[in-house]
Amino acid sequence: MNGTIRSDIQRGMQVAIVLKKDQRAGVLTNGTVKDILTASAKHPHGIKVRLESGEIGRVKKILP
Repeated sequence: MNGTIRSDIQRGMQVAIVLKKDQRAGVLTNGTVKDILTASAKHPHGIKVRLESGEIGRVKKILP
């Protein structure tokens, strides 16, 4: 699962996101999903989420 389908992502899941400032470098930030911000069912660049830490970015990986 790569984070482009909204139904694959739930609150409380561990995910790796890319922050807006890190998009060019591709640096991933790990954390726990607090809120799902993307309203559509799919997004080609990843579903946008807010982590428990307050950081906002697009999901690139769903961690086990």
